[in-house]
Amino acid sequence: MTRAMALALPIADLDALRRRVAALAEPRPAVYRMLDPTGRVIYVGKAKRLRPRLLSYFRASYPEDKAARILHAAADIAWQYVPSEFAAYLGELRTIRQHRPPFNVKLNRVRRATFIKVTTGAAPKVYHGAGPGAADTACYGPYRSPARVAQALRTLNDLLGLRDCATAMPIVFAEQGDLFAPARRAACLRHELGFCTGPCAGFVGAAEYARRVDAAKAFLEGRALPPLDRTIDGMLAASERNAYEDAARWRQKFEHLEWLLTAAARARSAVEFLTFVYRDPGDFGDDRAYLIRRGAVRATFPFPTTPIETEAFRAAVRDELARDLPSTGPLPSEDIDEILLLMSWFRRVPDALRRTTPLEEWLA
Repeated sequence: MTRAMALALPIADLDALRRRVAALAEPRPAVYRMLDPTGRVIYVGKAKRLRPRLLSYFRASYPEDKAARILHAAADIAWQYVPSEFAAYLGELRTIRQHRPPFNVKLNRVRRATFIKVTTGAAPKVYHGAGPGAADTACYGPYRSPARVAQALRTLNDLLGLRDCATAMPIVFAEQGDLFAPARRAACLRHELGFCTGPCAGFVGAAEYARRVDAAKAFLEGRALPPLDRTIDGMLAASERNAYEDAARWRQKFEHLEWLLTAAARARSAVEFLTFVYRDPGDFGDDRAYLIRRGAVRATFPFPTTPIETEAFRAAVRDELARDLPSTGPLPSEDIDEILLLMSWFRRVPDALRRTTPLEEWLA
């Protein structure tokens, strides 16, 4: 027996909407928004050539294609022309961040990028994942190898005795022990194996655990190296005992942390490298100047062509350089998606780097 699938009717008159798009949309870079009947933005997209991009939605098969599902849920389409493809990328990202449309799930994050993050709470957890979450207070990266990050982070957590359990795990510090029966037991085997200080069962004090989390942050920021020193001491001690298998294990831990230290320094350098003025050629001669510092667009101007415009832009550069931005420390959470977008853009369009100028040259 065959069951016929009833397909939902589109909210808008698709034929009329298609004719409107065909008549009004131009083949220019743009950021477009799909709107529901209340005017709420349900999807944001970018286009290098708007007209063919929007018309492709009307050729998509419903319900197999996501484009058709978005179109069926939309009552109207609005758009804004921008000077270039780069401006469309940046405009799409910022519009998504502003409206948080339900059909935009992953923003523009590079799929293979991963971050090391530190959670909030009484006993913070140091773990890795894609982008900052609501429960994270610090975020480091981006890193390109999630597998190696996981391996190195396991070593770092083991050496510092940091927990890796669920964030909802109840925390009980040593100074709270009078609240519990004398016999206490950690929730996992890591404490029994000596890899966790056991903040879930009162085996460590709050101050001591906080010190260990600070040590992890200092290592990720390149400010202190006690975890790496401990692996070296372990190798030497094992070698003196002729315990070559132990020495090999300590050597492996050393290599994990050495890789993480190098990867963290490389990530900081990559973010710092994205500091310049980028001249982006507009498709219709409307070039733009983007003041970029540490992977985020701090200001945008029409590219200056007159002495007055040049002086105004120079003042903006001077003001930006006067802002104190720490060279170490976690990434600002509000800049992470933009950092990933710029990394992706200049990797995909290497010729764009030829149109960049160091900020200091604008003050010369």
